[in-house]
Amino acid sequence: MVSVMASNVRKGNVIELNGKLYVVLTAENIHPGKGTPVTQLEMRRISDGVKINERYKTTDSLEKAFIDERTFNYLYHDGDHYIFMDPENFEQISVPESVIDEMAPYLQENMEVRLSTYNGTPIAVELPARATLEVIETEPVMKGQTASSSFKPAKLSNGVRTMVPTHIVVGTRIVVLTEDGSYVERAKD
Repeated sequence: MVSVMASNVRKGNVIELNGKLYVVLTAENIHPGKGTPVTQLEMRRISDGVKINERYKTTDSLEKAFIDERTFNYLYHDGDHYIFMDPENFEQISVPESVIDEMAPYLQENMEVRLSTYNGTPIAVELPARATLEVIETEPVMKGQTASSSFKPAKLSNGVRTMVPTHIVVGTRIVVLTEDGSYVERAKD
C-alpha cells in the first residue's frame, strides 16, 4: 500500500478503506468559490459490488493498493462471466459481470483491454476509449434539415441507443466513446 493525496486519485485506481478494497468508478475534483476544495469519489467495493460515494478534502491521504495491470484480449461471454486471454502466455481468466458492469455492450471479440487484478482476482477492466459500431435503426434523412448541430436518435449493433447527426443512415459504421456511448465520427473503414 502507498499513500496518495485524494486529488491524485483517478478512475480505475484501487483504494483500501477500513480494511476493504474499492475500485474508483469516478473521481472529480471540485473547487468551490469559497471553502475547501474537495474530491468526490464514486467507488465499488470489490468483495460484494456495493457502490459508495465519498467526499474528501483534496489534501487528505488515502491508501492506494498495488494492483497488477496487464493487457488481455476479450474472447467471449459465458453465463455471468466474461472470458479474457493473456496474449503472452495464452492463459484465460474469467471476469464476473459485476466487474464489467455497464461496459459490457462495448466489448467486441478480440478487443484489447487493460485488466487490473489484485492477488489474482479481477477487479477492474479498462476498455479502449473508442469503439466502431454499426447503426441498425434510425430515422430517415429529412430534406431541408440542416446538417450542423442537429441530432437524431439511433440504435447501434450492440443494442445501445445514442444521438447521431441527421446525415447518418442505417448501415453506417460510426465511432462512439465507450465511456458514455456518444457519437464521435463516421468510421473511416
